[in-house]
Amino acid sequence: MTGELSIAFQGDKSWEDYQRFGALAEAFGFDVVSVYADLGFQPAVAPLLAIARATIRVRLGPAALNPYLLHPVEIAGQIAALDAASGGRAYLGLARGAWLDALGVVDDRPLARLREAIAVIRRVLAREPGGYAGSFYRLPAEPLLQYQPPRSRVPLLIGTWGPRTLELAGELADEVKIGGSANPDLLPWARERLAVGERRAGRPLDSVGIAVGAVTVVDEDEMAARARARREAARYLPVVGPLDPTVTIDRPLLARMARLVAADDDAAAALVPDDLLDRFAFAGTPEQIARQAITLLQAGATRVEFGTPHGLTDAAGIRLLGERVLPAVRAVTARLAT
Repeated sequence: MTGELSIAFQGDKSWEDYQRFGALAEAFGFDVVSVYADLGFQPAVAPLLAIARATIRVRLGPAALNPYLLHPVEIAGQIAALDAASGGRAYLGLARGAWLDALGVVDDRPLARLREAIAVIRRVLAREPGGYAGSFYRLPAEPLLQYQPPRSRVPLLIGTWGPRTLELAGELADEVKIGGSANPDLLPWARERLAVGERRAGRPLDSVGIAVGAVTVVDEDEMAARARARREAARYLPVVGPLDPTVTIDRPLLARMARLVAADDDAAAALVPDDLLDRFAFAGTPEQIARQAITLLQAGATRVEFGTPHGLTDAAGIRLLGERVLPAVRAVTARLAT
């Protein structure tokens, strides 16, 4: 059993904080650093450029951009810039996007649009001549980029919970990410859906890695950590909970949780039972978080990503993850690999 361990940051910090936390994550031995591309926060490329400047080893990328809000040509340009700044360490995360209706954006034919976006991005980065004419996007006959990007192909991650998008990832992606989940029971189901796409594309089975990531709150005070994690998880559980085919959740409970979140975080958090918290977040002491990560790797995850807010404070959470959780997980994976 082997697997990568990564950390993800929200786009709400200063340039200096991203440099400091990115360097700290690399020093502790994280394999990957991601930045969320959520609405209302900094565009992910800016924090990632700061992290690239402060690191030399970790892979890094946005989780995830979407072609409804950013044209694939611009996505290609941003990822080429990040790849150059990081010395060829970038990955590209793509997703269909969420909450787009609040912006008046109609997410029509998401699978077809995502497929075309991938084709356009790859043609632009490879500077392929001949143009492109799709249902959503066009490229001119001559290569669009007026410079040579560091790599003609950047590793692609697709973020999704959907079975059909998992199949698409099986055809085209290097990795898939299931965000907002710490549920080991979900992994065999996801692997089955990926296999459909892998077979369709004539790729070897298990070609596509599976990353799982969720809200993480680690602290020596178990109750305080789990209380904060409940408040964080209550914000997205009504959205992602029904998407997990391995979990049965009371729909009226989720509806009540969604109504309460905006008005009373504590009341919404009180509706999150322990078993759901453990399937949709990493929460508790370093030992508990390590056990969750090990279980996910044993179930078939190829990467486990610890998401914001990390701890009761950013710095304390990153330090506990680096000093206590990573060594514990690595010790077990090394022992099982021999």
